[in-house]
Amino acid sequence: MGRSTILIGAAVVVLVLLLSSLFIVEEREKALVLQFGQVIDVKEDPGLAFKVPFIQNVVKYDDRIQSLDTQPLEVTPLDDRRLVVDAFARWRIANVEQFRRAVGAGGIESAESRIGGILNDSLRAVLGSVSSNSVLSADRVGLMNRIRDSAKASAENLGLEIIDVRIKRADLPAQNLNATFARMQAEREREAADERARGAEAAQKVRAAADRTVVELVSEAQRDSEIVRGEADAQRNAIFAEAFGRDAEFFEFYRSLAAYEAALKGENSTMVMSPDSEFFNYLRSDQGAAAKAKE
Repeated sequence: MGRSTILIGAAVVVLVLLLSSLFIVEEREKALVLQFGQVIDVKEDPGLAFKVPFIQNVVKYDDRIQSLDTQPLEVTPLDDRRLVVDAFARWRIANVEQFRRAVGAGGIESAESRIGGILNDSLRAVLGSVSSNSVLSADRVGLMNRIRDSAKASAENLGLEIIDVRIKRADLPAQNLNATFARMQAEREREAADERARGAEAAQKVRAAADRTVVELVSEAQRDSEIVRGEADAQRNAIFAEAFGRDAEFFEFYRSLAAYEAALKGENSTMVMSPDSEFFNYLRSDQGAAAKAKE
């Protein structure tokens, strides 16, 4: 019975040692076998692997592509127009052994801190070599590729691969926005004032041309009316002269009627005259002066 117990205990110990020496590496992982903090072996292929129990331990790292958002960074382009830039990077562990030696036990958290510093340096270096208009333009793919290449070269020393870098936002600092908006408003107001001035000038030209046209049309109309009036007066005088030559008595009668019409209006219809005045010749008789001569 005692021997069986010993065998069972030995089997349990062997099983524990066996289980302690086995570990599984998944497809999305890379593993390092460490002994007293030193890298003994690298396991990059998925499957079952072995280690010395209790002496060696295993550290696993995610082999997938990971993302990192940087903190807002203030940069100064060539034209000294400060900008606040937000960027993000996609990265992965390329050399897990070199990565371990570079970051130590800090792991992913330490790596992200180091990558953030590398990205900030690359952003300042690249964006500081161009104007703010290039940064703010829609076509800034070339700048992002330059930032990626610069960060990629620095990250290789950490065993990392920078796959891509993208600028999410590039804006003016908050303290400069009000001044920028005020300047933009002043520029728009100046442009509006210029447009209004040009409009007023054009309107004045139109009004002047219209006034000149009116004066010319009125002058021409008055000239034509004077000509017509003169021709009518001449024709009327000719008719009167012809009528006087043919019948002096009729002309005298017409002139008397015109005198009656002018004298006997509403505002001056009261007259004090002698009844036998020549003014009333044609009121007393249709023969006028001829009737008076017969008398």
